[in-house]
Amino acid sequence: MKHRKKSFLFILMTLLFLGACSNDDDGMTEEMDSMEHSDMNHTGSGELPKGLKEAPNPRYGVGSKVMIKDDHMEGMKDAEATISGTYDTVVYTVTYTPTTGGEKVKNHKWVIHEELKDFGDQPFKPGDEVVLNTDHMKGMKGATGTIDSAEEMAVYMVDYTPTTGGEAVKNHKWVTESELSPVE
Repeated sequence: MKHRKKSFLFILMTLLFLGACSNDDDGMTEEMDSMEHSDMNHTGSGELPKGLKEAPNPRYGVGSKVMIKDDHMEGMKDAEATISGTYDTVVYTVTYTPTTGGEKVKNHKWVIHEELKDFGDQPFKPGDEVVLNTDHMKGMKGATGTIDSAEEMAVYMVDYTPTTGGEAVKNHKWVTESELSPVE
């Protein structure tokens, strides 16, 4: 009987341990519920969408050293970065369903005006339906989405080495001014 109790206890503890280690993401944020950053294109070509204009007076110019204050991807927060491009545009958060299937991605940061199909002179407004013409993440290009927020501002492309180690990331698109701070 004593052996049975130990076996039962061992099995119960194993099940609890495995349950705790499962890939259940109930406690994550909305965006993390609906996407995996492993699908994000970490390093970009540096190729820019047509119509994108350089910012004439950005707070951080090309070559400036900055600290990243946001964590779009693992290892991004508190990483030192170098500005590799700065542009004036309208910056959007969007909700979309990937063309590859899967869960809806909510409030994805960031898509810029020039990365939307059939963009014009006027910015889109929250609630507008758009077609994404960029591939920041797997299944993004060609996906239909909804604008969650829109704001005209400078947007930055950055090079950085993740704080978690690994290869340097080049031409990461996009980081906003509020997500950066000067290196002191």
